[in-house]
This record gives sequence, C-alpha cells and structure tokens, in this order.
Amino acid sequence: MHPAPRALRRAAVAVVVLAAAVSCAPQPEEADKPSSAGNACKKGELATRTSGKLTIATDEPAYEPWFKDDKPANGKGFESAVAYAVAEQLGYGKDKVAWQTVPFNKAFAPGEKTFDFDINQVSVSEERKKAVDFSSGYYDVRQAVVALKGSKAAKAKSVADLKGVKLGAQVGTTSLNYIDDVVKPKQAAAVYAKNDQAKSALKNGQVDAIVVDLPTAFYITGAEITDATIVGQFAHQGGTPEQFGLVLDKGSALTSCVSRAVDALREDGTLAKIEQQWLSDAVDAPVLK
Repeated sequence: MHPAPRALRRAAVAVVVLAAAVSCAPQPEEADKPSSAGNACKKGELATRTSGKLTIATDEPAYEPWFKDDKPANGKGFESAVAYAVAEQLGYGKDKVAWQTVPFNKAFAPGEKTFDFDINQVSVSEERKKAVDFSSGYYDVRQAVVALKGSKAAKAKSVADLKGVKLGAQVGTTSLNYIDDVVKPKQAAAVYAKNDQAKSALKNGQVDAIVVDLPTAFYITGAEITDATIVGQFAHQGGTPEQFGLVLDKGSALTSCVSRAVDALREDGTLAKIEQQWLSDAVDAPVLK
C-alpha cells in the first residue's frame, strides 16, 4: 500500500551496507605497503645497489685475523666469514657477492654510500649513527694495549701507569677514543691513518705503545711484532658493550633486513662458531683498571 516508504528503507539499508564495505576495504595507501618486514626482506630480491648482487666493502689492506692474506673475497678470517654468512642469510651466495675497497674513515663519513654494507671493525656509536645506519652488533669488542717487551709501557699494571707514556692509534677508531677519554695521557696521542703506520711507529720507538682491539693485539704480538707483548685490555666502561656493526647508508632500506640476518646468526650459534674458528687466540688478557 505504501511503496515509497519501503523503497526508501531499502535504499537506506543499501547505503549502510555499502558504507560498511568501504570502511572494511583496504585503502589504496595501505594496500601499497608491505604487509610485513619479511616481504621487504625477500631473500635474493633486496633493493641492493646492483640488482641480484650484494656489494660489501672493507678497507685495504684487510688485516688478520679479520681477513686472511689481504683477500676479503676468499671467505677466510672472521669478518670475511661473517660477511658471507650474512649474505647467505639474505639469499646471496658467494658468487653473488661483490667486494669493494673503502677506506675505514670514509665508511662511516656523511654522504651516500656505494656499497650495500661495510664490514671493517667499525664500532657502533651514537655519533656515527648521525651519518650512517648500523646493523645489530656482530662482535663484542675490548680494546688492548701493545708495547715492546721490556719497555716502560710493558710494565704498566693500570690505566694510571699509562698516563706518562706516548700512545698511538689509528684515526677515527674507538682505540683512539680510549686513549683520549680513558687514559687521558700527559702527551697527546700519536694518530695514524692506518694501523700499519701505528705498528711501524711502535717498532721504531716513535711511540711507547699502541691501542688496538684485542684480537688484533693477539695477531700483532703473535705474528707481526714478536718482541711485542699485550700489556692488558681495558675494562668495559659501562652501559652498552662496545660492538662492531655492519655499516649501511643512512636510512637504507636494507638496515632492518641485515640486522635480522645478524640476529639470526647470533641466535643459531653461527657467530660463536666463526669467532671460535678465527679469533680463538683472543683469550683473556690482564685487565687494566
């Protein structure tokens, strides 16, 4: 009897149903987003510098025990092995990895990078994070002092004993920071562009001791300067332990993927196995307090 009101009611119901359908439908901007980080980290299909390849950088020369025979691509040495393990986690076999030479200081300097990630004993720090991204840490670091046997510096038992000796370290390193911020020596530290120059200065008597990370200290005293000794290692300074991290471009789309790869290698014991294989000599050394 009253068709008009019934038609209006049907129209109203249709509008409500349509509105509900629209509200439940994915919006265009949401549909374009990856549903999870996993999609963005699809193995072998990352947004790398060269499609289908993973470009990894390090300095030259590539020092032992981090690399072997100055050949990063051979898979030997702690960091070479870690680099390939991370690559494998990301879906890139050894044949899909390209190596590139980048000076230590340039790796974490401001500016766009030419690599996907750099591995070169670079300690994670808040200051460096202003210019680059870091992955999760792949190695917990201690700094150590190396001096010639029988020297005044070699007899040091504490940080205070080092204040009166001439110390040296590579520029831009945490080693240099430890000299300046922890030892606070009476003489300014000698600063070198490369660790090789610091080692030469030690052998030539230009410095009394040099500061390097502990595994490097063991290698120097065991294979390079056999009349040198490890005076001791510095105690942890509190807060987050010093760690080496992989360096990526600031805001890199790969950062979360690379961190997830490192975390997986730590969790499944791979990092520990690689450390045992290549850094087993870096055992306890006297702690300088």
